[in-house]
Amino acid sequence: MKFFPTLLLWVCTCTLFFAQEVPNTVIAEHGDGIFSLLRKQGLDPVKHYEEFIKLNEEKIKDGSFLQVGVAYKIPKAADSFKKTGVQIVAENGTEEPIFDEELANMSLKSEKLKDAVYYLIVENNAHQDNGFVGETAQNLASELMVHGAKVYILGNDSPQILEENETEVAQAQKMGNYIDAINKRYIQNTGKYQRVLIIRANEITGNGNMNVAVYHYNKSEEGQRLAANIQNVFKKNSVSNRSSNDINMIFEDKISLYLARNILPAISLLTIENESPKSAEEKISVRPNKKLLANLLTNGIMNDFVDLEIED
Repeated sequence: MKFFPTLLLWVCTCTLFFAQEVPNTVIAEHGDGIFSLLRKQGLDPVKHYEEFIKLNEEKIKDGSFLQVGVAYKIPKAADSFKKTGVQIVAENGTEEPIFDEELANMSLKSEKLKDAVYYLIVENNAHQDNGFVGETAQNLASELMVHGAKVYILGNDSPQILEENETEVAQAQKMGNYIDAINKRYIQNTGKYQRVLIIRANEITGNGNMNVAVYHYNKSEEGQRLAANIQNVFKKNSVSNRSSNDINMIFEDKISLYLARNILPAISLLTIENESPKSAEEKISVRPNKKLLANLLTNGIMNDFVDLEIED
């Protein structure tokens, strides 16, 4: 009777062993060199060039030339952009790289955000998704990643339109999935600087100036500091002469409060909407440019990280 458990254990062990031994390979295409091939896999070619040569020395011609149609082994690296930029499918917790073809144009600019982990929750309170908030989040993720950060995106795997008739049960389930996904990874990254930023868009058209506002949870000093740093950058780049209040904006909506009370990392909220004649003083007017918006957010986020390092 002991034979079957032993056999089952042996099969599982062998399966796990061979699964771990299967290397990640990619087939070289016309125009591929070692540098371009590594870049397309999200790797720093300078850092991983030598390891790539060792893995594939029998298939490389004249010391550096690749052969079209030949499969090459790719070094396993934790700093690959495929691993530092992750989209989480909240319903089942699975992960996939944020970027694919875009990887060829990404390269590490600095390690200013090394050991920083960011969770971006994308929400779109619109009846029609024009992709503005999703593209902004991806641009922000890219900017953070090329400075050494690890970025998780939630809510951008499919159009996340919060319909008015969405049931409270469905909404609570979705928020619960976010909480589970973030808290699990927070524990895995214990000891690192970790922050959550909700990016919530309200009927953005992409035409005309936009209003942004930054909120924080009243029981989180870390969330308030992140919100203040982001708001200060937006103030300096506002296209309006309208003066905005100092950072004292506390979110009170049920969704944000539910997340703040249950998510382990500090959380802040950015809202984006079309500018209107009745804009409140705390709203900051900016140009409707996805790249600009991502750059301003990156500057505010980096300022927050630097300020924390200086204090430590």
